[in-house]
Amino acid sequence: MKISELYDLNYTAAADYLKQFVYPWEALKGIKNFIAEYGKHLDEKEYTQVSDGVWIHKSAKIAPTAFIGAPCVIGPETEVRHCAFIRGSALVGKGCVIGNSTELKNVIIFDGTQVPHYNYVGDSILGYKSHMGAGSITSNVKSDKTPVVIKSAEGKIETGLKKVGAMLGDFAEVGCNSVLNPGTVIGKNTNIYPLSCVRGVVPSDSIYKAHGNIVKKH
Repeated sequence: MKISELYDLNYTAAADYLKQFVYPWEALKGIKNFIAEYGKHLDEKEYTQVSDGVWIHKSAKIAPTAFIGAPCVIGPETEVRHCAFIRGSALVGKGCVIGNSTELKNVIIFDGTQVPHYNYVGDSILGYKSHMGAGSITSNVKSDKTPVVIKSAEGKIETGLKKVGAMLGDFAEVGCNSVLNPGTVIGKNTNIYPLSCVRGVVPSDSIYKAHGNIVKKH
């Protein structure tokens, strides 16, 4: 569950920011301020400030129908497709795909990550080359609106936050039309079957077939 266990910080511009914390959800509250300050120091030869608080790398491809709210940084060689809705507080790394009708809010997206079709990603951190299948979403608020609790085999961890989405480790694969419930943590190199409803912590190098049916990869 720790940042050091989930992510290779060589693949995000937020490395120094994330190093301040032990668990990834601890970083959620400060993402907005971090991005707003980080953007001010970007090289003007590489990034264009397209509006107040929005910086886009000159090699990125942005569909004219996409909406990008502040603060936001879009990294090199990233593609933002038709009708993507980036509400703000989004740091998107290098070589990512933000797909058609995908919505982002208060997120750190590591390099090489794909959220390519009809995804909602809110209050979440997606690791290097992680991938969310079409229609898969992060649910970031409990139905009773109480603070999110991270549930693991070692016990429960109180986050103190009402909005916590999912923490995807590097190379995590989420199947189509899956729902990642508030406070879900998916370990490195783990696959989630399509149509899954995931809650709690899924270990690294695993295959999540159904609740209570998680197997280790061979």
